[in-house]
Amino acid sequence: SRRTMAAAVAGAAAFALVATGCSGGGGSDPDGPVTLTLATFNDFGYTDELLAEFTAETGIEVVHNKAATSNDARANYFQKLGSGGLADVEAVEIDWFTEAMQYADLLVPVADDLKGRWLDWKEASATDSEGNLIAYGTDIGPQGVCYRSDLFAAAGLPTDRAEVAALFDGSWDDFFEVGAQYTAATGKPFIDSANSVLQGIVNQLDIAYEETDGSIVATENPDIKAAYEAVVSKAVPISAYAGQWSEDWFASLASGEFAVMLCPGWMLGVISGNAPETEGWDIADAFPGGGGNWGGSYLTVPANGAHTEEASLLAAWLTSPETQLKAFANAGTFPSQVEALESSELAAATNEYFNNAPTGEILTSRAEAITVATFKGPKYFQFHDALQNAVTRVFDGLEDAGTSWNNWVTEVSAF
Repeated sequence: SRRTMAAAVAGAAAFALVATGCSGGGGSDPDGPVTLTLATFNDFGYTDELLAEFTAETGIEVVHNKAATSNDARANYFQKLGSGGLADVEAVEIDWFTEAMQYADLLVPVADDLKGRWLDWKEASATDSEGNLIAYGTDIGPQGVCYRSDLFAAAGLPTDRAEVAALFDGSWDDFFEVGAQYTAATGKPFIDSANSVLQGIVNQLDIAYEETDGSIVATENPDIKAAYEAVVSKAVPISAYAGQWSEDWFASLASGEFAVMLCPGWMLGVISGNAPETEGWDIADAFPGGGGNWGGSYLTVPANGAHTEEASLLAAWLTSPETQLKAFANAGTFPSQVEALESSELAAATNEYFNNAPTGEILTSRAEAITVATFKGPKYFQFHDALQNAVTRVFDGLEDAGTSWNNWVTEVSAF
């Protein structure tokens, strides 16, 4: 609530005074104010200007370290959690958050008076068996479809946002058909990556690789087999890359190598940040097969950090309704705070880069279209990453679809 946030900020001055006398750690001057380290990945919307606001309010400096990918952040997190060496505040991606929940005792719980700020499901997912909330919700990832209107026009496709939404407001087969038409007409890939399609389909399933009771169903789930077969047979032929986040993929955001991306809110900042001079990007209020949530993260405070009290203050500040709205303006990271979601500021938000699209309205609509929260157990990340690798082998021509699937089955059976 605003009252809670006001109390937190009011207490910041006291924290700052205490921090002045704290010993070093995390790069702090032993005789000066505390310096906190913040570790994220991709683009959370935490600009230098935003973090400077926290410093101005509290006197606490923040050094922001950003990993290139969620995979890199995960490897570092589990290598160092418990043994030391993590940042004072560490971001955790939803696909491996349940894995982190197994180590809830190594994280500082969120203060009780901050509970209730987030969407119920966002908060419930971060609550341990003893009722401790052990992470601060950042964003959620309602998905639309981002497209290059200039490339659509050249291919004879509609460019009006509403018409494009109607084009994609159907089944995945409808989406693949449009993609095949585009590729046939232009000789170019339609979508950025095959594995983004796999992610989109899997995020519409109730159960993917593990049942809620912990039993493994990865290789026996017919929905997973169907998703894989659709991707290797229909998405691979119209995709520019197998996966995302390579140097070539980033360069292609500007080059026009592909015309479409599946876009959770946070992807807007990735596109505009890496292709700032490119014109033509837009976003449609639609998603194949219905709604879908991709991503959304949490901030955690490792219990063995040097400045856990100040780190908790930073995590609370970064996930307050006011700051979530600023992060959304910076990078499209869609808020998970109830108060932010109900704000007129969000409803009226537009994005100049995306042809002045009413992104607040569109992503709110996309959030309302989400009907499934895919269960992601402790091994979700490993199973899904291995299946993405199977798709990549087919894309690269290293294995046929059947062989790659069988190798995935053998691999995940050993997890």
